[in-house]
Amino acid sequence: MTDTQPAPRSRPGGAPPAELAVLTPDSWTEPFWIAAAEHRLVVPRCTNCGTFRMPPSPFCYVCQAQGIDWVEQTGDGRVYSYTVIHHAVVPLMRDALPYVVVVVELPDAGGVRLVSNLVDCEPSSVEVGMPVRLVWDDVADDVAVPRFTAAR
Repeated sequence: MTDTQPAPRSRPGGAPPAELAVLTPDSWTEPFWIAAAEHRLVVPRCTNCGTFRMPPSPFCYVCQAQGIDWVEQTGDGRVYSYTVIHHAVVPLMRDALPYVVVVVELPDAGGVRLVSNLVDCEPSSVEVGMPVRLVWDDVADDVAVPRFTAAR
């Protein structure tokens, strides 16, 4: 490696290739991705009734209000559901197999569940209710994707 080449990124095991992390945020999701780039996990909460809502949406599903504030989360959670993918439908995923998709419940966000994947963890050890913690996957200079690993 020469002085002009950037150091290779350290990526979590089991994460999909960085090339697949193409973001197209809109005005409702952009605050989430800006915070993620800063390694902060935030969840939108209705300013009218206090309901957390994820994914971000134009209207609160409880009171139909549009106002939201973004509440930072610890990144601790529990596996609500999961599946292990053994077949690469997308050829770029071949080296990431087996790939563990998880639905993580965030306890400090009113039961909000975030779809992500579990990294650096043996798929056979995953179970519903398992405690997990947030890890950041820096896929580009200004893009970080929240992933989870087993809490130890």
